[in-house]
Amino acid sequence: MKNIALAVILALGFLTSCKEEKKRTEKTPAAKKEISENLKWSERMMLSEIKRFPEATKLDFSKKPRWTYTPGLVLSACIKVYQETNKQKYYDYIYDYADFLIDSTGTINTYKLSNQNLDMIKSGDVLLYLYPKTKEERFLKAIETLNSQLETQPRTSDGGYWHKKRYPFQMWLDGLYMAEPFHTRYAKEYVEDEAKQQKIYDDVVLQFDLIEKHSRDEKTGLYYHGWDESKEQKWANKETGNSANFWSRGMGWYGMAMVDVLDFLPENHPGRAKIIGYLNQYAEAITKVQDESGLWWQVIDQANREGNYLEATGTSMFVYTFAKGVNKGYLPAKYLEIANKGYDALINDLIKVEENGVVNLTKCCAVAGLGGNPYRDGTYEYYINETIRANDPKGTGPFILASLELNR
Repeated sequence: MKNIALAVILALGFLTSCKEEKKRTEKTPAAKKEISENLKWSERMMLSEIKRFPEATKLDFSKKPRWTYTPGLVLSACIKVYQETNKQKYYDYIYDYADFLIDSTGTINTYKLSNQNLDMIKSGDVLLYLYPKTKEERFLKAIETLNSQLETQPRTSDGGYWHKKRYPFQMWLDGLYMAEPFHTRYAKEYVEDEAKQQKIYDDVVLQFDLIEKHSRDEKTGLYYHGWDESKEQKWANKETGNSANFWSRGMGWYGMAMVDVLDFLPENHPGRAKIIGYLNQYAEAITKVQDESGLWWQVIDQANREGNYLEATGTSMFVYTFAKGVNKGYLPAKYLEIANKGYDALINDLIKVEENGVVNLTKCCAVAGLGGNPYRDGTYEYYINETIRANDPKGTGPFILASLELNR
């Protein structure tokens, strides 16, 4: 009898333990959720970025705080999330970046004007947003420093900005996004002299004119990543000066540059209609190479070629460009369908959500460029063999912006 009683007690204990364990496992996922699934994707991704990088100065997996373009991209998206939600956490994240890297004299730590690097202009967008709110003179001084770079940037013979001083005679698609939205907004909001204002607007439009002249392929409507006026680079075609391939993110930068510049270029400026025209022919060409899945390929016109892959950063940029283009009235409504198709594919194929709610964007090309050391030759093999990683800010930032434009 004692044995039977003991067995019953043990059995009851086991059942009770199972019930308790079931209750715990049922409650745990909800209790552990740090980022709610009830939020919009824009906020879910922004919160995920803040969790990954509690210090905005280290966005892009940086070990040390630095002034560079990737925090500027993600923080530009964060500004939009803050404007949508009015949650102080987002404003603090934005402010802390500028507060940490700009000292009391307006000096931008880790930035060198002498490098004449267009990439370094991008985070100036954060300052253009913060200065009217804070009226901190150090932010205004830093803005003026960045503008002075553009006023002294080396140029091609027809007026195009070199991408960097150490990349002489070269225009890259990236540079339009890095510098022109900043320059246009600076002219509109910070320059009182009308003649100087018009000069900046004209200069901004010139950069787009030159990309159309030198980098657009007449046959496909696609854009080569780089153009070397000197034709001396090993990656440059000896007749045209163009690099060899159509890289998705390069064209993504260019599309975002167009829709963002139009936020600030005056309605009566003749260049406005030109850029809208460029945007429409761009959208037509990009749509033709969209994969049936809705995503776009790393080397955009070579679908299914061995080694090529469907890539997240370029796709996110195209979705944002198309969605904003339609929302602002620059593009026909049909492109909203294209944008939603691309966005659905991002969510279904490339977004992975952890148990705690953290959102990850997979299949991001980490970096790609031309020239430099080690030398990047712009071949098909080069682009497909660059590092692929999750949560590259050049993907997460545009994903947040696209999510906001689509209200998803």
